[in-house]
Amino acid sequence: MKWLRRIGLTLVALLFLVGLGLATWEPLLATRMAPPPEHKYDVEIVRDEFGVPHIFGATDPDVAYGIAYAHAEDDFATLQEVLAMTRGRLGAMNGADGAKTDFVVALLGARDTVKRDYMKQPADVRALLDGYAAGLNRYAEKHPGEIRLAKLFPVNGEDVATGFVVRSPFFFGLDAVLGSLAGDKPLPVESAGPAPDAPNVTPIGPNGTDNGSNAFLVAPKRSADGTTRMVSNSHQPWRGGAAWYELVVESKTGWHFAGATFPGAPYPLMGHNEHLGWTNTVNRPDLIDVYKLVLNPAGDQYRYDGAWRPLEKHTVWLPVKLWGPFVLPVPKTVYRAVQGPVVENAGGAWALRYAGADQLKMVEQYYRINRARNFAEWQQAMAIQGVPGTNFLYADAEGDIAYFYNAAFPNRQPGFDYSKVLPGDTSKAYLPGTVPWTMIPRNINPGSGFLINANNSPYQAAGEGFEIPPQPPLLGVETDTTNRGSRALELMGADGSISYADLIAIKFDSGVARTGYLGRWYAELLTVDPKGDPLLQKAHDLLARWDWNYDGKGPADSLAFSILRVPNRWHYDRKPKPDPRTVLAEAASYLEKHFGRLDVPLGDFIRLRQGNVDLPMDGGPDALRAATSYDEAPDGRLLIKHGDSFIMVVTWDRSGRVNSESVQPFGAAVTRPGSKHYTDQAAMFVGHRFKPVRFFPAQLKGHVERRYRP
Repeated sequence: MKWLRRIGLTLVALLFLVGLGLATWEPLLATRMAPPPEHKYDVEIVRDEFGVPHIFGATDPDVAYGIAYAHAEDDFATLQEVLAMTRGRLGAMNGADGAKTDFVVALLGARDTVKRDYMKQPADVRALLDGYAAGLNRYAEKHPGEIRLAKLFPVNGEDVATGFVVRSPFFFGLDAVLGSLAGDKPLPVESAGPAPDAPNVTPIGPNGTDNGSNAFLVAPKRSADGTTRMVSNSHQPWRGGAAWYELVVESKTGWHFAGATFPGAPYPLMGHNEHLGWTNTVNRPDLIDVYKLVLNPAGDQYRYDGAWRPLEKHTVWLPVKLWGPFVLPVPKTVYRAVQGPVVENAGGAWALRYAGADQLKMVEQYYRINRARNFAEWQQAMAIQGVPGTNFLYADAEGDIAYFYNAAFPNRQPGFDYSKVLPGDTSKAYLPGTVPWTMIPRNINPGSGFLINANNSPYQAAGEGFEIPPQPPLLGVETDTTNRGSRALELMGADGSISYADLIAIKFDSGVARTGYLGRWYAELLTVDPKGDPLLQKAHDLLARWDWNYDGKGPADSLAFSILRVPNRWHYDRKPKPDPRTVLAEAASYLEKHFGRLDVPLGDFIRLRQGNVDLPMDGGPDALRAATSYDEAPDGRLLIKHGDSFIMVVTWDRSGRVNSESVQPFGAAVTRPGSKHYTDQAAMFVGHRFKPVRFFPAQLKGHVERRYRP
């Protein structure tokens, strides 16, 4: 019996060693990538008093090197997550949630796209991406103790490019479609809707939340002082891979730009140069076509135009971090048909065709618009059509303003409803290619002298009499409205001479448009009969006294916010409205439970909290002063983490000289608690105040905190 026990123990030990080997498989076998070509970079980083990096390089690649190094100093942890994603190794860093992203990278074939097209990019674009990668490698080399994943460095330009390919389609909702298919749930309702003047049209944002933005443009004819102004007011998460990072860049070869970027991008993604600027808001045209495939009994072929084609497939191994250094490889199969990647579920096999798929042109497009010197050059760069979605709102020193409903609209065949599931067995429903740039909806220099967008329909941008006409139905242009869009048009349209102070007041407005969907929703809540419920009666009476504004000045503001705390997602997802009585009861119960009262001051209810800073906020979901999503603290307070984020106000005076100011929710060093720039902008942010953007080098005099060469 002893020998049996010994054999048993030996087998257990062997199984343990095999399991241990499998569990450490990913870090042991991960491929170390080749670094960018050797190059000596000439760059200086100058930090102003707010820690914002001003990056001066001899050439544009030198600047890109400095962008990477400066950003790593402030947020190396997040940059590494972005890089791990591009390698399909995020699961090894963040566990199961990261592995889901790794699967999407494989499903979309992002690395294959980059491998095929990287060397086809213009030499100056590749030099820029390589410079950025070299800057990241330099920081990693100098700070090895901060590296979170073995063999993640060195990175190269292909890694940087892959990040663009992966992230671009998620700005128009591909993640929601993938999530529905993977979970065998109903697909999201597509954005193509009724006519522009139809009632009860509801808004939508990606991921079921108001991941939107605001943008305001004022031309000299509508400006009180004859200037041109642009307000960039993107709504992004305050932390993580989609959080804005502010910077100013300048090279000796003519690149000079101030704005903000995302982790992993080698240039600003919005802002201004001397001559022009732009900002972005999320748009939601119908850019995703879903095809139901007809498979053979074996499931390895699909029918197409009367013939059977092999369903392309290959296995990917997803690394999933278990605990400590242990990583488990999980095999998954990736499928592809002629229309695009395929997701299989209990209901069948579904092929996806989405805007901007399998291309790398966006990396050049962003660079070219950074360097454009006038409206014509900027439009020429936009015509590259690499950026598959998001509105672009443009202004310049010449007084031009414009709104481009930018999208890589798929070519489509008449006779099919592309907002529904399409037949995948016929080429009649699938037409490769993209609608030409000349067909992109746009509103240029409207007679009203202003343009706005707040993730609402492009048919509501310039005011009555100055809107674009309805577009061809096959484009799938959204007809959704938002409270922010309705409120912005209401306020801008009523002001015949918009001053700087007027524009800032509109941007920070926290009111509800009573004629919009949100006004109708609150009115419907007031029709609820409490039926003897004391708490519901108190809520009804308090809401009846509300001033329709989340400005923190009225006793009903927290109740009005709490009403949208959870149920607000119905209108963004185009789902049926919830029961008003249930919503009012839930909102009141939440406040009563955590605060013992309903008339909680709004600033006590919603907070900006980072480190030791804990400040009162104002605003609300779908208000121009956006406070969109949050974490619930144990005491019931809502800690805002998404909404108004990086805000920039740009002015070109009568002579064409540019000036700008900006503010962030926290500060430049968002993941560095030991830095004084961890929270040094928070008080300004909650107080509706700005700091100067020191765009011209002479403006830095007397405001330099640090000057160094990385």
